[in-house]
Amino acid sequence: MKFQDLDKIEEAITESSVWENIRSFLDLHVDLTKEISISVMDLLILVTVIFVTTIFLRIVYKIFTRKIPEHDTGKFQVVFGYFRWLVYLVILLVTLDSIGINLNAVFAASAALLIGVGLALQTFFQDIISGVFILIDQSVHVGDIIEIDGKVGRVEEIKLRTTRAVTIDNKVLVIPNHLYLTNTLYNWTQNGTLTRESVEVGVAYGSDVELVKKLLIEAAKSHESVLDFPEPLVLFTNFGDSSLNFRLIFTLDDSFIGAIPKSDIRFAINKLFAENNISIPFPQRDIHIKQGK
Repeated sequence: MKFQDLDKIEEAITESSVWENIRSFLDLHVDLTKEISISVMDLLILVTVIFVTTIFLRIVYKIFTRKIPEHDTGKFQVVFGYFRWLVYLVILLVTLDSIGINLNAVFAASAALLIGVGLALQTFFQDIISGVFILIDQSVHVGDIIEIDGKVGRVEEIKLRTTRAVTIDNKVLVIPNHLYLTNTLYNWTQNGTLTRESVEVGVAYGSDVELVKKLLIEAAKSHESVLDFPEPLVLFTNFGDSSLNFRLIFTLDDSFIGAIPKSDIRFAINKLFAENNISIPFPQRDIHIKQGK
């Protein structure tokens, strides 16, 4: 036998021993419990499957976002986020079952933990489900002005669990999504950015009501934020106990800052009334005291 043949045999033996070492390493098992055991090969398969799934989901996301209008991309991203985690969960369970891990044993071993986590995350899942409903029924969009539980804000972001809005004083309002199901939600801009606002005022009995109407309309038209169409409207609402009550109705293009124009209009009304001798009465009561015999 030649020396070259001996070298080839030695190399073959060396390669065989290397592969045996690799196989031995891949076959190493970690016993998580008596019934659950996972090998290094299983871990590699699991990591590979998750990596491939991630690449596939990114490709799917890019394909779908090409055909979606830019203003709807944010909504699709949130919905796709829910879908992505669901795909990961299904892939994980299928992969574990394929590599021979007894899922029944996994669920049995973690039953108590799952119950505790489920109770602790009950509100969390309510928020997620509510977030899905928000996107499906299109009740709230980014940029909408909403009022919920007495708080008003402009929606900046709809996330998986919460909705972020900014109030008029630039404070961030974090709204758990489940509140949309348990509270009454007012969407100020769902029908458009134009909103009808009003200011109420009472004048003394005996005042010239036609002059009052003229002055109220003048006060509304004098403000730059009030739109010319629809025109401001004055309603004679009631004969009060101490005053004749009127409501001035006008249209704004941005109701988010509506408190500022309404305040300015009240200043203007007070000034015009003073210049035209229109008085704003305060409540008065007549008290009659009867003396006993």
